[in-house]
Amino acid sequence: MSNTTDSNSAASNAAPASTPPSAPPSTWIKRGIIGLVVLVALVYGAIFFYANVLNDAPDALDTDDLSEALETTVVEADDEPSLETAPSAAAPDEAAADSEDFDGLWTPTTASEFGYRVDEVLGGVDVTAVGRSSEIDGSLTIEGTTASVDATVEVENIVSDDSRRDGQFQGRIMDVANFPTANFQTTEPINFGAIPADGEQVTATAVGELTLKGVTQTVTVDVTAQATGTSIGVLGNIPITFTDYGIDNPSNPGVSLEDEGIVEFVLVFERG
Repeated sequence: MSNTTDSNSAASNAAPASTPPSAPPSTWIKRGIIGLVVLVALVYGAIFFYANVLNDAPDALDTDDLSEALETTVVEADDEPSLETAPSAAAPDEAAADSEDFDGLWTPTTASEFGYRVDEVLGGVDVTAVGRSSEIDGSLTIEGTTASVDATVEVENIVSDDSRRDGQFQGRIMDVANFPTANFQTTEPINFGAIPADGEQVTATAVGELTLKGVTQTVTVDVTAQATGTSIGVLGNIPITFTDYGIDNPSNPGVSLEDEGIVEFVLVFERG
């Protein structure tokens, strides 16, 4: 019994275990600042990596894209029956371009592209957003040296390299549930002045109407046309201001945009 009492007495007389001293407030503040700096660096590093590595926005459509699209159509046509009429008596190297060779109705092919190009600022880093579709409905009607264009695209088919952007574009920005299509059509024939030689590019000015989100505006656009034996391509881009089409500024807390963008297209047609 005495042994137990002595043990308890010894335990009670033992010095309490020491505890480490707490860090002064200034240390916690420094640690918090360092942590915040690291977090900001990680966030901006991720944004920079996305903008310069993962964001694979294609270049603006140009005359090289027009030629390449026509070459793609020619390759596809090689495996199909010829759409040309019976050859004339003239030898191929003596035959000249004739407006009657092109007169008539032409329809879009999947070598076409129609979409948008918008500059974004993502967390202070410049990013270009591009969305396109190759599923175009419409027609090209040629009469002599003039042409009329009508092109319609299902807006939900216009996609970029970011599904989150596409969700915003198809939802609150373009409201595809109520305005499923976008359209460009000429309101007067485009006069190219002459029939171009095979592979030659010619330019002209087109006057037409662009319809976005149910709002139609008159536009004037410089277009470039090129023809091959079986297909015709038309290149153009139309600067737009979003508010002109009832489109609210697409900016959100993470992404800032100007109130303008570009509708760009390469339309490739074959005989209808």
